[in-house]
Amino acid sequence: MAAEKLDMFKQHREQYRATKNPRLVELPPVPYLCAEGYGKPGGPEFEALIGALYGVAYTVKFMMKERGRDYVVGKLEGIWWFEGGEEVPAEAAAEMDWHYKLLSRVPDFVTADDLDRARAQLADKGKRGPFDRVGLEVIDEGIVVQALHIGTYASEHVTIAAMHEFARSEGCEPKPGHHEIYLSDPRRVEPDRLKTILRQPISEG
Repeated sequence: MAAEKLDMFKQHREQYRATKNPRLVELPPVPYLCAEGYGKPGGPEFEALIGALYGVAYTVKFMMKERGRDYVVGKLEGIWWFEGGEEVPAEAAAEMDWHYKLLSRVPDFVTADDLDRARAQLADKGKRGPFDRVGLEVIDEGIVVQALHIGTYASEHVTIAAMHEFARSEGCEPKPGHHEIYLSDPRRVEPDRLKTILRQPISEG
């Protein structure tokens, strides 16, 4: 009998509960495969890193499946910030270069040795890509403001502004950077119907 496939999104459903109304969510430390870059979303480096991230993610997943520990590969996520964390006018943000860290959640039984073996398998198969830039990192976000954004990525600043206002109403201050969890495939969903969970890190005011 095949082992039940672990779905982290369903297992940790409360961590991903989001509506248009911002709310506070407390998150535990979470392990991710990650790849860090700089530039415009959708640029050549960005696309290459997504390819590398998912090349490694699926290789690790099938390695784990062979050991009887199958799971659903995590959704694409990203943490985005500007140099120095300075405020940028909303209308200019879409045209500027960002620092970003692309993420795919993995179960806590995935290890750095598994990542090394996945890279070696990809090399043995002659696959090409910046696989050496994919790492394994535990990210501890603690308490964040979370909300669901529906619409284009370029219009996220409206939801983020509401999240900042909510944070301050709770006696907290937004910290630089924000976290995006992509629920929709932009190749299949109209831009104004895209769904994205947004997380805003905060500190006590």
